Amino acid sequence: MSGAPAPGKPGSGRLFIVAAPSGAGKSTLVNALLAREPGIALSISHTTRAPRPGDVDGVQYHFVDRAKFEAMVAHGEFLEHADVFGNYYGTSRGAVEPSLKTGRDVLLEIDWQGAEQVRRAMPECVSIFILPPSRAELERRLRARATDSEATIEKRLAASREEIAHADEFDCIVVNDAFEDALTALQAIVDDARAGRPLPADRHTALIAQLLA
Repeated sequence: MSGAPAPGKPGSGRLFIVAAPSGAGKSTLVNALLAREPGIALSISHTTRAPRPGDVDGVQYHFVDRAKFEAMVAHGEFLEHADVFGNYYGTSRGAVEPSLKTGRDVLLEIDWQGAEQVRRAMPECVSIFILPPSRAELERRLRARATDSEATIEKRLAASREEIAHADEFDCIVVNDAFEDALTALQAIVDDARAGRPLPADRHTALIAQLLA
């Protein structure tokens, strides 16, 4: 799906999607990109999962209960939503569309299911998938976070294969091996999309085959 990015609507901002399996380092990369790019607004997702130590409502997520989330779904308030490991996650239209209309770029940090929904609704978006350099490194990073139980870690590792199997549906793929190199690659995608240049075409086919083995 690489090539020249589809033009956005006149006067509108660019919509970027970043997805990855748990442990690939997506959030760290996104936070570093946003620190460099104050012109990109991060859309804060809604979730029904419980806050982790240090989480602040409205910063990491908008934390809501299942009844509230399901009511928002029923009222069509989400651009995308998905059930991930037993919890709902979703991006509200009100967090995205007004910013784009004012010409500001917006970044969604979501999973592959949500990305698929957004691509259908907004085909002009630029979608990016982050890969780990190996399965061993993916497991090491998950364990180093020390925030999940052993059962949850095993569940995330098992789910990572299905997630990685969808990597080729994205416009661009970035391997997060050396962090600064991955950040530079992510920045280049943003720059190319804004300039209307062709997006990076490397599909990392061999690595994906290894990660799915």
